[in-house]
Formats: sequence, structure tokens, C-alpha cells
Amino acid sequence: MKILAIDTAANLCAACIFDTQAGELGRAVHDLGKGHAEHLMSTIDEALAAANSGYADLGLIAVSVGPGSFTGIRVGVAAARGLALALGIPSVGVTTLDAMAAEAWRNFAGKGLLAAIDARREQIYVAVFDISGKRTFGPTIAKLDEAAGMLATDMVLTGSAAEMIAGQAGREVAIAATDATADIAVYAELAAGMDTASGPPRPLYLRSADAKPQQGFAVERQA
Repeated sequence: MKILAIDTAANLCAACIFDTQAGELGRAVHDLGKGHAEHLMSTIDEALAAANSGYADLGLIAVSVGPGSFTGIRVGVAAARGLALALGIPSVGVTTLDAMAAEAWRNFAGKGLLAAIDARREQIYVAVFDISGKRTFGPTIAKLDEAAGMLATDMVLTGSAAEMIAGQAGREVAIAATDATADIAVYAELAAGMDTASGPPRPLYLRSADAKPQQGFAVERQA
């Protein structure tokens, strides 16, 4: 089965085609920061071309559901759901923290992991994984000192908040990566083992949006 994986939860606009038998077939990754909505479909087309594949070849769509950028997550999830509906195939969501932990485990198998993303405003998106790679806590949002308190002895850090937490902990800590998302192929690999019966993916928002409508303000209606 061929899987299309897409990730717009952070700065990257990424897509890859992954075959459950042959592995990754092709990818396209652009470091945009912003503008995912304008570039996602062309990025998917690039990945399909690199894999010498078409939409009709796909059997599953995987998408990063966050935590991460509110706008980016909405763009990715909407695209995944829309494509799945049009193609008549299932779609699944993979959290960024799960993907980051899975990627870190390639070099730190058998270690407990703390996956953490800088959520700004002195907050951290965080999840804890045990020595078998199973998520035991989170995803949740925490203050920096709270996140550092989750760091057990001999635990590995990964994510864009890893260095912040290590500094707060005040001791030597192994850091697997400092990115805000995982390699795009990791999302496809995780999706390959997921149950598709849970329904279409939904955004994982751990706090309200930064942009909010004004309260207590109205323009007086003219006669």
C-alpha cells in the first residue's frame, strides 16, 4: 500500500510517498515558515512525481495533527480529509510529539523520552514516553519548570524545547534533536501501523488560538 504523508504543523511544508513494502519512494520538503496553504498541493504533486506515482495509487493519507502551528495544522488536516474523501480512502492523524519520539528512538532505543515543542508564551507542548517507546503522559501543555520536572534520570530529550528544558534542569541531558517536527517519512511509518477505523483526523489544539476577536467593541450603526 502507498501512503501519502503530509506535515504542515511547524515551519516545513512536507510530503512523501511511502510504500509499506518498499519504503519511501519520493518526497518534497520546503522550509516555508508561513504560506502552507498556498504551497501544500504543489508540494504533494512534487512528492508524487518524485515517486513516479499518482493520486489513484494511494491507499492511505497520513497527516501531522499537532501540537504546533494553529494555521499550519488546519491546512494539513483539511487537505488530508478533503483528499481522502475525494479518493475514497482512509486518512489518519499522527501527533508531532509521537513522530518526534519515534524518530529519536532510532538512536536511543531503550531510553525513556521527553518530547517537547516550544509553544512560546513561556509554555511547552510535551509528552513522556517510557523505555518501550509507549507514550505514558500527554500530549499536554506545561510551563518550563513543570516540563523540566518530568525529566527523569537517564531520559532523552527531543524537540525544539529540548535545550530550554535541559537548561532548566541544570544537568547534562542527552538531546536527540532540536526540531519542531519529525522527518516526514516517520509520519508515514507510524500511520502504516494505525487503525483507520477511528475516523478522519482532527487537529490537536492544546490551547486557544493566539488571535481572538475583540470583545466589548462595536461600531455604532449609522442612521
